[in-house]
Amino acid sequence: MACYQKHLSFVSFLLLILSLHVEHSMAKEFVPVGVVLDLNSTVGGIAKRCMSMALSDFYAVKDDYNTRITLLTKNSGNDVIAAASAALDLMMNEEVHAIVGPQRSAQAKFVIELGRKAQVPIISFSATSPSLSPAQNPFFIRTALDDSAEVKAIAAIVKAYGWREIVLIYEDTDYGNGLIPYLMDAFEEIETRMPYRSAIPPFSNNSEIAQEIKKLNETNARIFLVHMTASLASKLFVLANKAGMMREGYAWIITAGLSALVDPLGPKVKESMQGVLGLRPYIPRSKQLEEFKRRWKRNLTSSKPNVKITGLNLFGLWAYDTAWALALAVEKAGIMHSGFLKKNASKSNIKSNVDLAALGISETGQILLDTILTTEFQGLSGKFHLIKGQLEPSAFEIFNVIGKTERIIGYWTIQRGLSQELDDNNEVAYSISKDKLKQPIWPGDRTEQPPKLRIGVPVKLGFDEFLKVEWDPRTNKPIISGFSHDVFLAVLKALPFPLPHEFIPFMNKDKQSAGTYDELTYQIKLQYDAVVGDTTIIANRSSYVDFTLPYSESGVSMVVLVKDNEKKNFWIFLKPLSLDLWLTTGAVFVITGVVIWVLEHRINSEFRGPRVQQLGTIFGFSFSTLVFAHSEKVLSNWSRFVMIIWFFVVLILTQSYTASLASMLTVQRLQPTFVDVKEIKKNGYFVGYQNNSYVEGLLIKQLTFDRSKLKPFNTYDDYHEALSKGIQNGGIAAVFDEIPYIKLFLAKYCSRYTMVGPTYKSDGFGFAFPLGSPLVPYISRAILNVTQDTDKLGAIERTYFSSRGSTNCEDPSTSISSNSPSLTLHSFGGLFIITGTVSLISLLVCFFKFFGSHWPTLSNSNPESSFWSKLIEMAKYFDQKEDPSSHPNIERHKSRVHAISSPDIIEPST
Repeated sequence: MACYQKHLSFVSFLLLILSLHVEHSMAKEFVPVGVVLDLNSTVGGIAKRCMSMALSDFYAVKDDYNTRITLLTKNSGNDVIAAASAALDLMMNEEVHAIVGPQRSAQAKFVIELGRKAQVPIISFSATSPSLSPAQNPFFIRTALDDSAEVKAIAAIVKAYGWREIVLIYEDTDYGNGLIPYLMDAFEEIETRMPYRSAIPPFSNNSEIAQEIKKLNETNARIFLVHMTASLASKLFVLANKAGMMREGYAWIITAGLSALVDPLGPKVKESMQGVLGLRPYIPRSKQLEEFKRRWKRNLTSSKPNVKITGLNLFGLWAYDTAWALALAVEKAGIMHSGFLKKNASKSNIKSNVDLAALGISETGQILLDTILTTEFQGLSGKFHLIKGQLEPSAFEIFNVIGKTERIIGYWTIQRGLSQELDDNNEVAYSISKDKLKQPIWPGDRTEQPPKLRIGVPVKLGFDEFLKVEWDPRTNKPIISGFSHDVFLAVLKALPFPLPHEFIPFMNKDKQSAGTYDELTYQIKLQYDAVVGDTTIIANRSSYVDFTLPYSESGVSMVVLVKDNEKKNFWIFLKPLSLDLWLTTGAVFVITGVVIWVLEHRINSEFRGPRVQQLGTIFGFSFSTLVFAHSEKVLSNWSRFVMIIWFFVVLILTQSYTASLASMLTVQRLQPTFVDVKEIKKNGYFVGYQNNSYVEGLLIKQLTFDRSKLKPFNTYDDYHEALSKGIQNGGIAAVFDEIPYIKLFLAKYCSRYTMVGPTYKSDGFGFAFPLGSPLVPYISRAILNVTQDTDKLGAIERTYFSSRGSTNCEDPSTSISSNSPSLTLHSFGGLFIITGTVSLISLLVCFFKFFGSHWPTLSNSNPESSFWSKLIEMAKYFDQKEDPSSHPNIERHKSRVHAISSPDIIEPST
């Protein structure tokens, strides 16, 4: 009996516990929530497991809650229609209060529209395309970061490394296309170009992707940004590695959507991604997260074989927090399963039937939506706080794929920018700079920042002051020096960003020049990224390259041999005065003698006599005044007036002649052998130019020289030798070259040659870049800073040009004039006008007085004579001697002007 009672008591206890459990279970309200995922994908498999674990963890902690979420999961595959169909089925037939998913942005676009119609919240943790906006879709909630949130972080990285061009490779879906406008704006803000965009369809096979990679390789692009899903990116990187685009000199950045899935990628894909930079939302460490990771690893061994669940990723954490937030919201909103949908049509007996017209409106959708939007808690991925229907952006971490791991090299926040570390508030403390990131390992296992600018430099045998290429005997590597090289390095230091570079000589197998400067600039985009050297900015080159501002002035001129044979000239005494001045001076001497003869003939016996004697008196008197040695006295005051002015003219002429002749006999007088290009062409003389320079084209096209008359040279000594030979001994008549080289040549051989003729202008020496290169404005501004810094530029000039300019030479840039050095008539025109005027006035006064005293008498005595007869009679009167005492302008005492050596010493009259 006692045993029976014991068994009865035990059964009663079990019945009591069972009744309590049933009562407790019956008190809970189960709320159906739909889940639409691609369960065959990595993200879908992990998300499903994470949401299940989230609800288990939530209700283990919140056991007293009256609601329990039941997840009804549908597999959408990778199909838009399947996702929409699954969502519609869940709304109509399962009467779910919310739907988590779908997984992809393209799928979410249609499901969101269904949710708006039925007023059912659509909650996605993986549809990150900015084209899906919660602001435009009120029943859409994104429990993840919008892709546009990472754009400024990407731009900060690009700016920190000074990349001026970047190529976007993206998936041609809503997910890929949605980010493009934001990237364009961000790159425009930091003045970075996106010259090419590569859109790859999501279902492209390896052959199609390889073809696109080939196009990318042909663009010579070196910096790439990849924005696509993991399935497509895994093919891309493997094929890019095969194409040699994951080697030294390249840089790759992947966006957050792909960065979150690097771990699950296979070893072959990860091996192809060595050196890639990625960024993803920063997940702060917490005890809750560490505990979850340990449980996750334990549960991996119990996963079903057909479910793709590998390492935990960001989307899994967002899925966990989404389920947790939904459980909180359902409880807070007091959601009840009964009366979920208010049907607009009678419910079909066939539950699987999907009729869009029969879709009703959720009675609890709006309140559940409002509750979720205001829900806040500290989740596994960080603080769960929705702003305008999506997760609030926080910090991003930047990592570098090295081996099988991702090494964190820095962080970015919108408040502070880039830094190597975060502070306690998950904020960085420094501004944008690559120095605030740890040193990454770039593709090719290199620490040097890509892209390394491949700079072509000319190889020259001579004329190497601007660019010189030598070879290290130990390493056999090129050593570059010269004025152009040092200016370029100074320009790089003035840039606001780093510009890694390497100089590559433009040479053949024999280490000789591989061609002309035109051919060198043609290699830009084919072999080089830029050309540095003494490259002249000319019009035809600017059609296929962009030049910076010039860093040196230029222009083309002619150098010829000079001759100095004036001292050996037999007739050098005639050189001081030009021919026209000699002739004019002689004429004025004779005219002055005639004037004095006219004024003195009637009153001065020394100017009378036989005609031959009078002619000799005229010439003797006039030319003897040249040395102030005339012996004839003058009696007329008008004669004296003429003589005073004439002595002054003679004094100026003799002094100028003496100074000019002395200069010719004592000072070296250099004259160019040729001063006119036309003379050289007319006589068919040879001319020289610098080998491989554009001057050859100028001589042929602009100056119309025959190509057979052109000789190229490689050194200054070649110029000297060819010019020294002369035109008769197989030499050349002139050298045509750019003015900087002419200055250096004349500095070395200043006493033998000179620059003559016109200067054919060019825009100077500049650095060449590909057409449209974004580096050109930066380099040009830096050139201005360097060239305007006289100390910096002067130091470079002294390094390469001071030794050439140390000789005692005149300025080599000064051209010798082609005009004669003789004194010309123009210099003394004023003197001749003065003496001529005085002589003319004296003659007119003399004639007026003579005619005034004799014409009336002659007219009265012979009134019937003709005018010409009277003139003849007047001439006879003029030839008759007049009594000097009756002449009012004659001195009353005798006087004689003796020969003197200076006009300041005059012997007194006797």
